[in-house]
Amino acid sequence: MVLAFLLQAANPAPTSALDLITQATRVSQVILVFLAILSLLSWVVMFAAWRDIGRVQRAGRAFLRQFEQAPRIEAAAALVRQSSQSSFTRLFTMAMRFVSETRARNRGTDADAIPTAQVAVAQLDTEPLTASQVETLHLILETEAAGERDRLGRHLPWLATIGSVSPLIGLFGTVLGVIDAFVGIATQGSGNLAAVAPGVAEALIATAAALAVAIPATFAYNILANKLNRVDAVFETFSTALIAMLAREGHV
Repeated sequence: MVLAFLLQAANPAPTSALDLITQATRVSQVILVFLAILSLLSWVVMFAAWRDIGRVQRAGRAFLRQFEQAPRIEAAAALVRQSSQSSFTRLFTMAMRFVSETRARNRGTDADAIPTAQVAVAQLDTEPLTASQVETLHLILETEAAGERDRLGRHLPWLATIGSVSPLIGLFGTVLGVIDAFVGIATQGSGNLAAVAPGVAEALIATAAALAVAIPATFAYNILANKLNRVDAVFETFSTALIAMLAREGHV
């Protein structure tokens, strides 16, 4: 009885979450530090992805509005020359390059002699491409758009992983904490509430910390994945509008 009293005086009962963390076992503290690192990583990914996807989304909508107002392909090429380098200017440049090189091969000339897409626009004639060549152009644009989408969302799997793994890590810490609490009860020979409660509370801290990491990561992943899908829709709209403009003017 005296020994139990001395042990309780040497280790006073925790009164806050901070006390639970500072008085936790080494294993619990390691798990909490690991969860803190995962939380920091998830927030860095959130802000970076939100910034990059939002920038492309805003620039894409603005460029698409201007592109749809262009009366001819030459005006669209001038718009591309005036715009800063972006995913949409690269798509346009790739399309014009493909059309010019295909025309050059159809005429039996050297396709490598075409220097840039801007020069290529002036070399377009009224001879349309074949249906298979138009389909190839559409596939090239889809591939390039998919590459841009993958580049923007390259870090999103981290959020999905953190959101799904963090609760398991927290549960692992909780189980270890409960085991340690019961081992302490057996060692001290005391099973009253005052002896059990601190150990159980310490164990639950890991679960609470894991949920604090997983919930924002899961929310952010779903929101950013939805924004990325909208960006992909803008890419598809731009590709369709570009091919439609070329077809309207008889280039494809």
